[in-house]
Amino acid sequence: MDTIKPPAESLYEKELQALRLHDTAPKPPNWLLSPKAVRDFILGRDTPLDLNGESVKITRKFYGDDVLIERAIVSLAGNRGLMLVGDPGTAKTMLSELLSAAISGTSTNTIQGTAGTTEDMIKYSWNYAMLLDKGPSYEALVPSPLYTGMKKGIITRFEEITRCPAEVQDVLISIVSDKVMNIPELEDGVLFAKPGFNIIATANIRDKGVNEMSSALKRRFNFETIFPINNVKMEAEIIESQAKTMLRQSGVPIETDRDVVELLATTFLELRTGKTQEGYKIETPQAVMSTAEAVSVYVQSAMTSHFYDDKPISLERLVQNMLGAVVKDNHKDLNVLKTYFSKVVKERAKGEGLWEDYYNTKKWIK
Repeated sequence: MDTIKPPAESLYEKELQALRLHDTAPKPPNWLLSPKAVRDFILGRDTPLDLNGESVKITRKFYGDDVLIERAIVSLAGNRGLMLVGDPGTAKTMLSELLSAAISGTSTNTIQGTAGTTEDMIKYSWNYAMLLDKGPSYEALVPSPLYTGMKKGIITRFEEITRCPAEVQDVLISIVSDKVMNIPELEDGVLFAKPGFNIIATANIRDKGVNEMSSALKRRFNFETIFPINNVKMEAEIIESQAKTMLRQSGVPIETDRDVVELLATTFLELRTGKTQEGYKIETPQAVMSTAEAVSVYVQSAMTSHFYDDKPISLERLVQNMLGAVVKDNHKDLNVLKTYFSKVVKERAKGEGLWEDYYNTKKWIK
């Protein structure tokens, strides 16, 4: 069945099957792939694998610190949880999804942290009609993703954990430490986690509405910080790869324009870091100029051009959609973008045709 956003285990089903078929390295208990094969799934490998006569290429899905991936995998094989932290839009969620799909075969066993998340949503709740009829029983218990992860021995993902109140976060302390969940309503109410269970949590370090984690909970996790991409070529590769996938899933049969992708990646990187390729310092907006935002800008621009202009993509549509990404948290950020065009883009427009066309779109920044 077609879905808008298939989970990683469906999107990369053939790659996972090929890796399992050829994986001879030692595996931790209840893992579907060895740590080495999990690394290959996320970072890719040079040679394709044979799957029933079909050559399957294992693609790179994460761009950044390769050693971080190895540390993350080893953390999950041990007795501590994995905490992925970083700015919004740095692929923390994508990485947790890929790790879960490779290790447990499912990435959908997920708790979404919000200000309204309660202890019941993390541990378990009750079917109250059955509870009133028969009293406390396992039949009346409604398992949470954490309960399911412990019972089946699979990874549980906890997205945006710092959006939960601190007292709700601390429910995890004993579970991560002892791998045991007490259910006092039941006479024999103790759930011991099966091998393979662990938690991957994500948290933003620069965002509104977050709650500080307690020191006790922090000690139960290995922290890995995912930094924004600081290389134009690498960021352009990510934008192009993800844009192709998203456009294909949206039924938009157009090719990406590598030159426009690199121009967009350059703009986002320079506005994010506050430094141009020439080494000049520039003002940065308050908005999060993440790679994920850049992908969204490109996809929206390409779709707008396709549906309304009968073109693959135009720079005018790119700038129109960029405004929504830059001028999001503070209207003063509009001046930051205006200054970028009047100084950086204007100077580059003197020497290159694409940047000249880019500069001519400044009329939309108003």
